[in-house]
Amino acid sequence: MASEDSKINSLVDAASEGDRRSIARLLTLVERGGISAEIVAEATHPLAGKSHVIGITGAPGAGKSTLTAYLARDLAESDHKPAVLAVDPSSPLTGGAILGDRVRMEEASGAGAFIRSMATRGHAGGLALAVPGMVRVFDAFGFDPIIIETVGVGQVEVDVASAADTVVVVVTSGWGDAVQANKAGLLEIADLFVVNKADRPGAKDAKRDLELMIDLSQVTGQAVRRPEIIMTTATEGEGLDELQKAVSEHQQFLLQDDQISLRRSKRWKAEVSSRLEYLLLEISKNSIENIEENQSSPPNSVANELLKKLLNKDELH
Repeated sequence: MASEDSKINSLVDAASEGDRRSIARLLTLVERGGISAEIVAEATHPLAGKSHVIGITGAPGAGKSTLTAYLARDLAESDHKPAVLAVDPSSPLTGGAILGDRVRMEEASGAGAFIRSMATRGHAGGLALAVPGMVRVFDAFGFDPIIIETVGVGQVEVDVASAADTVVVVVTSGWGDAVQANKAGLLEIADLFVVNKADRPGAKDAKRDLELMIDLSQVTGQAVRRPEIIMTTATEGEGLDELQKAVSEHQQFLLQDDQISLRRSKRWKAEVSSRLEYLLLEISKNSIENIEENQSSPPNSVANELLKKLLNKDELH
């Protein structure tokens, strides 16, 4: 343990001096999970808490990777120090990124952005633990803003995206994307909408559909601030200036009304909850493996007895 502490402290010192290789190694330790990830969290937590975190999500094929790469490149070229955490649903072995996306991400990296991808599978504790830890590493060493790009509109992606300060939901032309976003709960967490591939037929219809959905959420009192809708064609670079401006304006809104503190408090509690759930799950797995099988006992009674022992309580409330 002492040697692991020493190794990680050395990496933190080097990362503080701007050594990107050390930052990458810290990110790998967090991604793998376990004791090393815990030590990295302890070391980086006091250094973090200053960066603006942007979540970009939406249906597959909406052009999120292109949008993310060009946004990161433009931010880097305008004297920012952006980092991108691209959550890839593919196998950790194959990487799975489309060649065009890799090329665009390399352009952003060449401009000074730090690009890191992670697979959605194979993490101790899952994305709910790995993503906040990796964001914390970027934050601790001065990267700002930090962009989290997730693929898909499943509950995991929604949870990850909702942990950001500013959530950007990307859709394309056609009614389907807007409805899918609404069903997935993205409408409730979106701070900004992007209708990408705006040069295609149906883009204006998609914007109109979103406007109607936003109007409804305003009537029901779900929205704190009306989300802006930005029209972009990322492959042509169109609308990116407007998107960057909208993200900046939302950040200012958060700072003025102290909404940023509320969001970060929620994010902190969500991470504590995720870590507690993971620890309890690990403990319960060990308990189940060690019980004497008695199929004549109802499973709920056995589970309650195990819980009493784990919590060391005589009664369940």
